[in-house]
Amino acid sequence: MFRTKSVEQSIQDTEEPEHALKKSLSALDLTVFGVGVIIGTGIFVLTGAVAKNNAGPATALAFVAAGVVCALAAVCYAEFASTVPVAGSAYTFSYASLGELPAWIIGWDLVLEFALATAVVAVGWSGYVQSLFDNAGWHLPDSLAGTNEETGFGFDLLAFFLVLLLTGILVLGMKLSARVTAVVVAVKLTVVLIVIIAGAFFIDSANYSPFIPKAQEQPSGAGLASPLIQLMFGYAPTNFGVMGIFTAASVVFFAFIGFDIVATAAEETKVPQRDMPRGIIGSLLICTILYVAVSIVVTGMQRYTRLTVDAPLADAFKATGHPFYAGVISFGAAVGLTTVCMILLLGQTRVFFAMSRDGLLPRIFSHVHPRFRTPYRSTVLLGVIIAIVAGFTSIEELASLVNIGTLFAFVVVAIGVVILRRTRPDLPRSFRAPLVPWLPALSVCASLWLMLNLPAETWLRFAIWMAVGVVVYFTYGRRNSRLGKTA
Repeated sequence: MFRTKSVEQSIQDTEEPEHALKKSLSALDLTVFGVGVIIGTGIFVLTGAVAKNNAGPATALAFVAAGVVCALAAVCYAEFASTVPVAGSAYTFSYASLGELPAWIIGWDLVLEFALATAVVAVGWSGYVQSLFDNAGWHLPDSLAGTNEETGFGFDLLAFFLVLLLTGILVLGMKLSARVTAVVVAVKLTVVLIVIIAGAFFIDSANYSPFIPKAQEQPSGAGLASPLIQLMFGYAPTNFGVMGIFTAASVVFFAFIGFDIVATAAEETKVPQRDMPRGIIGSLLICTILYVAVSIVVTGMQRYTRLTVDAPLADAFKATGHPFYAGVISFGAAVGLTTVCMILLLGQTRVFFAMSRDGLLPRIFSHVHPRFRTPYRSTVLLGVIIAIVAGFTSIEELASLVNIGTLFAFVVVAIGVVILRRTRPDLPRSFRAPLVPWLPALSVCASLWLMLNLPAETWLRFAIWMAVGVVVYFTYGRRNSRLGKTA
């Protein structure tokens, strides 16, 4: 269960003709992918929710706190991705350092994380597009908009077709995906810069007072794992106040999810030893700066108690008498969520592909297309499943599973860096995380801290999914493991 797959064997597997992915990505492509997936629902939606409910104008500090947690993990990811340039991200890193069962668990976790995130974002994209259609006087029937309240049945046609379209693009090749992403990211960044620059002229400094609102005890039954936090750290979570910033950070963390997906494309990067660290760290740095700037502007334009939850950026401009900018933001959100959805789907297919190539999932899904050199079978399978889920299901209550899954992956990768340093000090490392083991240890503690601030229901659902994964491993994966057969 704890047999490890050597780095040399992992790299050798990428050279098999039937299972080799095409190397076509540069550092710029990776940075664009990272920015493309990070800037999405978080910046367009979560800013209002956490400002109104958790942190007030100090939401900017919540973004900084979440960004620091991600930065600690990003350094660990950068070392692993440049040392083990193989598809699969945290799954592959775990296989090389912790062993097969931990690798399976993290891979199983990532499959759920990316699937839920893709479906949630697709449904969110559909909502923005339907809003734009309504403004133009076009209306989808309720039965095809996923909102039929009379019959209780609805199918979100737009979300369904979006996932299928992006699946086709991913099958056709990574370079095409990178070009599509570059165009969409340019539009999205333009919109974000419009928010920052135009909004700066409408800031009322009185809206920043108080910058950190007075702490309030959270209502009973709020769902946070407060008993555990109080037992371990001696305080109960609060809304607002200094500790409210950390509660907000655990929420806005969703806005940063995606930089780790860059690591799943390591095998398709021309010079991964050089470009992976640049892509991972560069995209995270750019997005953190933009997030902080947007949150400062929005909470300055409108008092935090009046910000809306559904569309805070657009509504803040409406409140200041500038509906034109609100329309531009809605368009940018709809366009921007397209790349988020595509790159999340990309990440899931690469993890699934890597697990299949190792025999932990059926090997039939590890074959690449003879022309496009993409894992077309796993891409089509997962794309169709997620399209159906996005069409039929509103899974907002499961979105927090994405957060806990990502944070769990951060913990595993940080531990793996320390273990691989000790077990394989001879490996060439073009990028080395500083202050090992102290920096990875800090990354583990920071990730666990945010996990403790997530709802208790999220922990329960996560535990159930992990338990199912363990059963699948012992009934299929362990018996069919390529590493086990050669041992």
